[in-house]
Amino acid sequence: MDSPWDELTLAFSRTSMFPFFDIAHYLVSLMAMKRQPGATEVAWKNPISSWFTAMLHCFGGGILSCILLAEPPLRFLANHTNILLASSIWYIVFFCPYDLVSHGYSFLPIQLLAAGMKEVTRTWKIVGGVTHANSYYKNGWLVMIVIGWARGAGGTIITNFEQLIKGYWKLENEEEWLKMTYPSKVTLLGSVIFTFQHTKHLAISKHNLMFLYTIFLVTTKLTMMITETSSVTLAPFEDTLSRMLFGWQQQFSFEKKSETKPSSNGTGSSASKPVAEASDPVKKKHNKKTE
Repeated sequence: MDSPWDELTLAFSRTSMFPFFDIAHYLVSLMAMKRQPGATEVAWKNPISSWFTAMLHCFGGGILSCILLAEPPLRFLANHTNILLASSIWYIVFFCPYDLVSHGYSFLPIQLLAAGMKEVTRTWKIVGGVTHANSYYKNGWLVMIVIGWARGAGGTIITNFEQLIKGYWKLENEEEWLKMTYPSKVTLLGSVIFTFQHTKHLAISKHNLMFLYTIFLVTTKLTMMITETSSVTLAPFEDTLSRMLFGWQQQFSFEKKSETKPSSNGTGSSASKPVAEASDPVKKKHNKKTE
């Protein structure tokens, strides 16, 4: 007989994301899209372009994973139910009378609830990406990590590419590539963990790992929103890992520099001695002439 903990985590891992968690994901993504400068004006002047951008925000991770696996990138359009649901959320976000949806979403409890439910879908996307990649490349752990990360956090990269096509791209948008944001970091961490679990290198059941990782995501996200911080720093973990993997090179270069400094000072002093000795006869000749 399973323990209550196993029953809880197993029931949690079998929770369906449709429709409530998917609605929260679409709502948070489209509200972030609406906050972008000029997004409301584009929706009124060119609804088709706005709808296309909204679909990229909602399904960007799936599109990127399909591209990486050489699958049709428009395969997400085959899921008519989710497309209709996302389109409905897009319509009421941008065209609701008196902007009631935005006013309702402005309340912090609503934002916390929607953001927490969105983080739950992130776990499901990572697990789905890892499992889907394993069906193509059996135990190809590197591919599984990449596809899990793309499914969970690739939406920002796809939307940046869409801005590049439209001519709205700026150099600051490269932050997702060059300086990974906090969602990208935790998604990559989750993809690595679930890949190791899937390849039997991590001795923990899948449903327990899904529950613990989701609790971590939701807790950190709500903490960030309540404390109004842009990210929960991972600097201690990153510094420790950097010292373990690359710190020896920095220590070697520092020791090498410290050794070269005394030698350079010694050569400088020895080179100055002949100059000083050569200047003494010149002074003596100058004194004889003056006499």
